[in-house]
Amino acid sequence: MLPYGRQSINEADIEAVAEVLRGDWLTTGPKVEEFELALSAVAGGSEAVAVTSGTAALHVAYVAAGVRPGDEVVTTPLTFVATAAAAAIAGAKIVFADVDPATGNLDLGAAEAAVTSRTRVVAAVDYAGLPVEAGAFAEMAHRHGALFLEDAAHSIGSLLGGVPVGAAADLTTFSFFPTKNMTTAEGGAVVSPDPELAARARRFKGQGLVRDRDALRFPDEGPWHQEVHDFGLNYRLPDVLCALGISQLARLEGFRRRRQEIHDAYNGAFAGSPHLTVPGTVEGAAPAWHLYPLRVEADRRKAIFEELRRRGIGVQVNYIPAYWHPVFEDLGYRRGMCPEAERYYSQEISLPLFPGLSDEQVAMVAENVLEVAGP
Repeated sequence: MLPYGRQSINEADIEAVAEVLRGDWLTTGPKVEEFELALSAVAGGSEAVAVTSGTAALHVAYVAAGVRPGDEVVTTPLTFVATAAAAAIAGAKIVFADVDPATGNLDLGAAEAAVTSRTRVVAAVDYAGLPVEAGAFAEMAHRHGALFLEDAAHSIGSLLGGVPVGAAADLTTFSFFPTKNMTTAEGGAVVSPDPELAARARRFKGQGLVRDRDALRFPDEGPWHQEVHDFGLNYRLPDVLCALGISQLARLEGFRRRRQEIHDAYNGAFAGSPHLTVPGTVEGAAPAWHLYPLRVEADRRKAIFEELRRRGIGVQVNYIPAYWHPVFEDLGYRRGMCPEAERYYSQEISLPLFPGLSDEQVAMVAENVLEVAGP
């Protein structure tokens, strides 16, 4: 089965991990800071806080933003459930807004229409790797007294108008799961241009521990002394995984270029087909495509999916609208709330897309799609 995504690991990655395993620090050591500095460079200089997963990054970011019970978070339903679940766990009421039918990204107007006086965070997802207009979302959120969070699980290395993802939002979250644009096996990060938001994120992911003498309530207790002023959790990413991340970041631009080549090849193969809709984009974007979200005829999607799987092509669907999950249904959410997102979902199939995919494999996938879905 040809998977829809796969990690790209080379000997430099393996040696980077082995070097840490031979050393003294497996966690909370120097590779963590080195990785965070490398992430900051990719994210336009925003401070980076490494954590254990993309979901942990979302949880940390919502807590750093001050989300509390009674607050609202406006977000998209066309995403993995963690975007909403992490906010719900922090105590927020989730308000879903519809998407742009061309790109699958959260629609700015729909998001603003969903904002109320209780909105604490507007959270948009860079669906498939295409960046949202972070500056416009941030301006809108600030105008209503809220913060803007960019869920960039799909888009590390992407740019919009020359601005890297991570530079324009109040908080940006990354995921380094193996199928993503780079990997640390499991891992994620929160980045922010705001030092106070970054400091809150760092405290929460480190059990809330305070060691800075100037911040201690009892600074003369002894050199061992540390305090917890606000509760936190252990979301620390260990050195051994940060070493893999550092090595992967050195190849991130190459990964982005290869993903774009594959994306372009698929677009060329499917151009002109009345049965297929290729992914939309926006002017000025240089995406690091995580997915190739092809849209097919909704009434044939299941049959097309099953036949492609039968032929050994590991297609996927991204995503079931978040509020369709029973956990949200049990809270009173109902289908039909966001018709554009539901329409997009009903048509979407993600084709294999990863840097190790050969030109021959890309051509084989395209040929089979055209045979199954119609030329």
